[in-house]
This record gives sequence, structure tokens and C-alpha cells, in this order.
Amino acid sequence: MYLNKVFIIGNLTKDPELKAMPSGTKVANFSLATNHFYKDKDGNKKESTDFHNIVVFARMGELAAQYLKKGSQALVEGRIQTRSWDAPDGSKKYRTEIIADNVQFGSRPGASGSSAGASSGKSADGAKDGTKEVPGEAIEYPQEDINPDDIPF
Repeated sequence: MYLNKVFIIGNLTKDPELKAMPSGTKVANFSLATNHFYKDKDGNKKESTDFHNIVVFARMGELAAQYLKKGSQALVEGRIQTRSWDAPDGSKKYRTEIIADNVQFGSRPGASGSSAGASSGKSADGAKDGTKEVPGEAIEYPQEDINPDDIPF
């Protein structure tokens, strides 16, 4: 059995580029940066950054190009692929990419509501009226208690 599956969460290093293939299918390209933290042999904390080339086809590519911007966070699910070609100077070139099956958009730089409501001065645990404060939206909870005998299963 073989498995080629990738899940990666990172921040875009530049705005996505949207192009059309000769067949008319749209394709978006962008790069995600991920960080890795480790300790060196002396025990000092170190950080390294990896850059991943992402390719997204069809409608998902159009949406990625429309909504993702440099610095945006994204979760990409897909597979790894390496392609090769002959450069004009005669050398062989290689590029490893993640071909995305699904892209989930995360927080955007400078977007309001990205903090956990610390500046609002309100508790996230809720008020006496039974509502809970959630950044960006209010959730209303029922006032009455739920009776377990009312649940049909």
C-alpha cells in the first residue's frame, strides 16, 4: 500500500498567482512558510523556516487567488509531486510541489477579530442572560434547561 498525503499549515509568502492553462482550467500558485523549532547540541532554542510550493486547480484555485493574500494563514491538504524539465542552458531542473486537493483559509493579517477578545473587556464565559461572547458573532443559548427525557434517543 502507498500513501502520498500532505497536511500543511503556514503563512503565504506572497499573493497567489492565478493563470489559465491552454485547456482553460485555472491554476493558482503560491508559497507557504512553516517554522520548525528545535534545540541545538548546546541546548539553545533554534528556529528554521521551510518554504513549500502550492498548486491549486479549478474553482479552488480561483477562490485561493481571490481570498488569500501575503501573510494569510492557510491549511492545505494534498499530495507531493516533483516535476522536472530541461532548462534552456541544457541543465535538468526539478521542482517539488504540493498539489492541493483542499485549501482552508485561516486568519488574515490585520483582520479584526484575530485576537481572542482580550481588548473588549468582556468575559468569554458569557453573561447572566445566557449569551456567550465570541469574537465576530454572538451565540444565543436557550434560556430553559434541557430535560434528558425530551431527547428522542
